[in-house]
Amino acid sequence: MFQQNMFDSHNFLLDMSRKTPENELDLIRDDEFESKSGADIMEAPSGDDQDPNKRPKKKQYHRHTQHQIQELESFFKECPHPDDKQRKDLGKRLGLEPLQIKFWFQNKRTQMKAQHERHENTQLRNENDKLRAENIRYKEALSTVSCPNCGGPAAIGEMSFDEQHLRIENARLREEIDRISGIAAKYVGKPILTYPQLPSLGPPTRSLDLGVAAANLGHHQLGEMYTNTAGDLLRSISGPTDADKPIIIELVVAAMEEFIRLAQIGEPLWIQSSENSNEVLLNEEEYVRTFPRGIGPKSLGLKSKASKESAVVIMNHINLVEILMDVNQWTSFFTGIVSKATILEVLSTGVAGNYNGALQVMTAEFQVPSPLVPTRENYFVRYCKQHADGTWAVVDVSLDNLRPNSVSRCRRRPSGCLIQELPNGYSKVTWVEHVEVDDRAVHNIYRPLVDSGLAFGAKRWVATLDRQCERLASVMASNIPTGDVITSPEGRKSMLKLAERMVNSFCAGVGASTAHTWTTLSGSGADDVRVMTRKSIDDPGRPPGIVLSAATSFWLPVSTKRVFDFLRDENSRNEWDILSNGGLVQEMAHIANGRDSGNSVSLLRVNSGNSSQNNMLILQESCTDSTGSYVIYAPVDIVAMNVVLNGGDPDYVALLPSGFAILPDGSTSTTPSHGVVNPGTNNAGGSLLTVAFQILVDSVPTAKLSLGSVATVNSLITCTVERIKASIGRENA
Repeated sequence: MFQQNMFDSHNFLLDMSRKTPENELDLIRDDEFESKSGADIMEAPSGDDQDPNKRPKKKQYHRHTQHQIQELESFFKECPHPDDKQRKDLGKRLGLEPLQIKFWFQNKRTQMKAQHERHENTQLRNENDKLRAENIRYKEALSTVSCPNCGGPAAIGEMSFDEQHLRIENARLREEIDRISGIAAKYVGKPILTYPQLPSLGPPTRSLDLGVAAANLGHHQLGEMYTNTAGDLLRSISGPTDADKPIIIELVVAAMEEFIRLAQIGEPLWIQSSENSNEVLLNEEEYVRTFPRGIGPKSLGLKSKASKESAVVIMNHINLVEILMDVNQWTSFFTGIVSKATILEVLSTGVAGNYNGALQVMTAEFQVPSPLVPTRENYFVRYCKQHADGTWAVVDVSLDNLRPNSVSRCRRRPSGCLIQELPNGYSKVTWVEHVEVDDRAVHNIYRPLVDSGLAFGAKRWVATLDRQCERLASVMASNIPTGDVITSPEGRKSMLKLAERMVNSFCAGVGASTAHTWTTLSGSGADDVRVMTRKSIDDPGRPPGIVLSAATSFWLPVSTKRVFDFLRDENSRNEWDILSNGGLVQEMAHIANGRDSGNSVSLLRVNSGNSSQNNMLILQESCTDSTGSYVIYAPVDIVAMNVVLNGGDPDYVALLPSGFAILPDGSTSTTPSHGVVNPGTNNAGGSLLTVAFQILVDSVPTAKLSLGSVATVNSLITCTVERIKASIGRENA
């Protein structure tokens, strides 16, 4: 069918090329060219020789000499349309009349045009023959399609993704042919050609927006495609059924169309924010007009939130596509945002050895690094497509309509990343996040941040991507920055790999994610401590025993940069770190992993009065971007670190990471949303600080957790928070 469309379009173009008025006026028959070439010129009878009673004389021709032909051909290559002066000069030089020169050039131009059109027609005819042969082959193949299980005729639900994709592309090509025909009718004066409906592989498709996913459903069913129902989404979801797959395929193609338009169109679909000139907002009224059917009506209790952000990142476009389509790399790359992700089924792996056309049904859980912000759980399909050389798009769209017995507090309208290749290994990314969500469970102090889009929006995705690309580039760098103590490439890679695992472990345990098996023991409210426990058994990257995690979040009346600089500086560490006992902290090794000086991995030594803590080493990573910052650290064994610094395998180094997640409060003032006014503050906006500790309270995994251990950890984190507030308060005074 795809080939039949191409065949029809070529026939149409052939027909136009043969019937235009210009052709009718200018073309000369082939036999005339054979008898009257550019070397011959006709001499018309003069007025004296004409006698109305006599039969007209036979036309006389004068053949040009070989020299004249060569000169005329040479001049024609330089100037096929000579003016009067050029014709006179050329005639004098060759001994010809200007009129003879004029006729020769006219005949030559007509001859060249006819030859060119004959060549084009031959090419089109050959291409049509090829398409006709391919079309016959496809028809024969489709006529013999049978079910592999029962041997009967295949139904639409049993068709492959490629066949479904061809059917949808067929409809698109038919629309394109109609559009071209309309243009031809406007400029050439020919009637618009109408094409018969080609046989399709299933029911006819509709316009390629998100309504196409429900083209075969009734109007009542379309309105109910994305309704909320009861149950825990991620815990109970399985892969799609065979009956779901045709709907999913049509949905992703339509979602891709909508996403591309959202990514490329500016005003009036996207408008500047009245509060922030650097922020663009989706015009809801224009969106409804542009995509009238969408994915169904907005569910009761859900609010629509959309954002768009663009940036240039230091990574090849193919590598970016691979990261987005590999669930393990995607989760690790965006570890601060994605707490859990699983591929339920791969409907297509792509074509030609890459991810072009890849289709994955997934579940994912998105988080903010704080126990006070519930995670967003999604059941969706991810579709990857190459649109042109060096341009790729990866789009997500929710599938919770396929699970009538599940409740969704968040569903994804077409969202994703558009990637464009740039020189020197760089890429331009345009990210769109468009969701409908119920955020009523978010704590008051985090609501401005979540509403601003900095928590889950496109800006956070792009900022995280940019920072991680810089980090990866530093791992691969051969030119070591000045100031880095570790100059061995193997040592740098091993230390950065160990730090990456430390960051991933911290992010997995600091939020409200259901991805881990932690159990909340106590705590409620903004300033209370959340304590959770887990048993570590046979985990080479974690010491065996009972691990206790404590976390709390609170507001500070200073900017995120000031909090970040204070916490990452080894010189101010003894002001808040109780475990250092006020000892001197010295940086032993340093690896820069980004443009910002705050992005680095360090190895610290604590020299305290306690002999048991002398020469204790601390691995620390600090990272920052426009949407948030982290300072994460873990005590490490000195023998194990010597192995790592020499390029050894870091996977067996036991770590219990602790640290801080520093986020903006989402406002431009220093008055938090809960209404508590802090005197003596500036107007740079406040910070939301999450403090989290992981401590081994017993080396025996089967031991019982004592209340004394819980009280000790509570006291530790509470004392740390008080010290931070006191130190920040002194600086801010």
